[in-house]
Amino acid sequence: MWSDNETDRDFLNFGFVADIAAEMIVQAQGHPLSVGLSGSWGVGKSSMMKLLAKSLRARTDEQFLFVEFNAWLYQGYDDTRAALMEVIARAILARAEAESGVADDLLEKAKGLVKRVNWFRLASVSASTVAALAVGLPPVGLIGEGFSVVKNLTDGKVTQSDLEGAGKAIGSVKDAGLLKGGKSDAPETPPKEIQEFRDELKETLEKLDLRLVVLIDDLDRCLPPTTISTLEAMRLFLFMERTAFIIAADDEMIRRAVKTHFGTADLTDDLVTNYFDKLIQVPIRVPPLGTQDVRAYLMLLFIENSTLPQEAREKLRGQICQRLGETWSGKRLDREFVVSLIDDCPLELGLELDLADRIAPILTRATKIAGNPRLIKRFLNTLSLRKAIAKVQKVGLDDTALTKMLLFERCGSDKAYAELITAINESDDGKAIFLKPLEEAAAKDAASLKLEGEWNSDFVREWLTLDPPLSDVDLRGIVYVSRERLPVVSAADRLSSEGAALLEALVKLTTSSPALGEKLKALPTHELSLITERILARARNVEQWGTPPILNAMILLAGVSGQHVGAIQRFASAIPPSKLTAAIVPLLTDKLWGEDVLRTWASASETPEPVKRAITSASKKKGAA
Repeated sequence: MWSDNETDRDFLNFGFVADIAAEMIVQAQGHPLSVGLSGSWGVGKSSMMKLLAKSLRARTDEQFLFVEFNAWLYQGYDDTRAALMEVIARAILARAEAESGVADDLLEKAKGLVKRVNWFRLASVSASTVAALAVGLPPVGLIGEGFSVVKNLTDGKVTQSDLEGAGKAIGSVKDAGLLKGGKSDAPETPPKEIQEFRDELKETLEKLDLRLVVLIDDLDRCLPPTTISTLEAMRLFLFMERTAFIIAADDEMIRRAVKTHFGTADLTDDLVTNYFDKLIQVPIRVPPLGTQDVRAYLMLLFIENSTLPQEAREKLRGQICQRLGETWSGKRLDREFVVSLIDDCPLELGLELDLADRIAPILTRATKIAGNPRLIKRFLNTLSLRKAIAKVQKVGLDDTALTKMLLFERCGSDKAYAELITAINESDDGKAIFLKPLEEAAAKDAASLKLEGEWNSDFVREWLTLDPPLSDVDLRGIVYVSRERLPVVSAADRLSSEGAALLEALVKLTTSSPALGEKLKALPTHELSLITERILARARNVEQWGTPPILNAMILLAGVSGQHVGAIQRFASAIPPSKLTAAIVPLLTDKLWGEDVLRTWASASETPEPVKRAITSASKKKGAA
C-alpha cells in the first residue's frame, strides 16, 4: 500500500520547479515575496511545497524560519485569522527561546507578539457576541465566560464554584493582555494594534536575523469563509520585509470562494482574478503529467515498495527523475531502461514494471484519472487490497486480468461496467463471451472499431487492446473480490415466481405445514439453496432459541433433500449455547439431521444444564422406543 501523505522526496520530477521558486526567494534578498502553487486536487501541490522548503534549506546559509499552516485543520474550531497569527508568533517565540544569547528584551518582545494575538481574537469575538446577545443567544469566548460569571454572581445563589469561575475569567483576561491599567499606553483600536503587531514582528525578525517563510496548504479544501479569512490574514504580513508566503491551492476553488464571499455583487472573472493576483506575486502552476511522467511515477511507486535496499531505491529515484527530464529530446523512459539500472531485478518487481509500462498510457488519457498522482495511488492501493483479499480468501485469479477489470471499473462508464458484471454473473463459466468479437476487432484496428451506447468511447477501444483478452477468462473470482462496488448477483440468485411465493410463506410460517413442504419439493436445487440462505439470514437475528417461528421454516426446508440441508445443520450446530432453551430439543429429536446438532449441543460445556437434561431424556425415550 502507498501512503497519500505529502513527501519531500521527488517522485514526479517536480524538483526543478521547486528549485526555481526557492531561487526566487533567495534572490529576493529579504524583500517580501508571495508565491502561489496552483493546480487541481491531488496533483502534488503539498509535495511541491515540501520540495521547495527542502531546496531552500540546501541553497543558502541564511537562516529561515519555516512555519506550516493548514487552514483546514482550524476550520470550525478557531478564528482563522487569529490562528495564523498565533502559529507565526509562537514559532518566532520558540526560535527565540531556543537560541542562546538572546537578550531579555527581545524575548519579551517575542512573547508580546503572542499576547497581541489574543487581543485580535477578542476583537473578532466582540462583534459576534453583540449579535448573539441581541437575539438572546449566549455569547462565546472570553466575553462569554465573563457574561456567565456575572450571571452566576447575580442570581442570588453565590457558590464557591461561582467565585472560582470569576477568578478564572479575570485571570484569563489578564493573561491575554486584555486588562489594561490606567497608565497603560497600549493601543486599543484594531488599526493601531495591527500596526504595532507588524512593527514588533519586523523588529523581532531583524534582531533574530531570520527570514520568515510561511507555507499555507489545503486552502482549497476549506469552506469559502475560512478561505477568505486566511487570505485576509495574509495581508497583515504580505509586503513585510523578511517574509515570504507560499500558498498551495486550486486557483479555481479560490475564485469560487471569492465569488461566494461577495455574494450578490456583480463580479466579473477579471475582478476575481485581480483579487487573487494582488495577493500572489509569483504564480506557479504544477505541471500536468504526461504518459512518460505517469510511467515513471508508477515505476517509482513499485520500486519504493520492492525488496530492493533503501540505498538502491534512492539511487534509482534519482536516475529515473534525471531520465524523465530528458524525455523531451526523444529519450524513452520504459521498462527496458529501468531494468537496465537494476542488478538482478527481482521477478515480482519486473512484472510490476511491465504492468506500469502497459497501463501508463490509459491512466494518462482516461478522463476519470487523467494522470492525477493521488488517483493513481488510490488505483494501486485498491489493486493491492483486492490482491490481499484474494490471497486470504484463497481465490485464484490472474493479476493482469484483475488490473484490467479495475481499470474498466474506475475509468469506464458505470452503466457499461454494470453490464459487464451482469454478463459475467449470468454466465455458467464466468466468462464475458460478448467481449470476444470486440477484442478481436480492436486488436486489428481499435481506432475504427464501432461501439454502441455507453461502450462507445476511446477509453473502451484502448482498454480492449490491453493484455490479457478477457473473453476466455473465468472472471468470477475477480468479481467476488471487487464486490464492494457491485454485489455478486448470479443467475441462481433470482427466484422464480413460485420460489418467491414459497419464501414469503416460509417467512410468515408459525406452525408446521406439510402442504408447504410438498410444494418445496417441486423447486429446483438452486432455488432451495437461495431460500435457505435468506431464511438463515433472518434466523441470525433470533436471540433465544426455544420455539421461534423461523425454526418452523428451517425444519420444513430440512425435510426436503438437497445440499441446503447441510447449511441448516451447520447453522443450528453453531448457535451460541447461551441462546438455547430446553423447548427446542423435542422439535429436533426425530429429525435425522437434528441428531448431530443435539450431540454437538450436549458436548458443549457452555450449554445450559436444562438443555443437556432435555437432550439426555429425549435420547433415552428414543432408545426405548
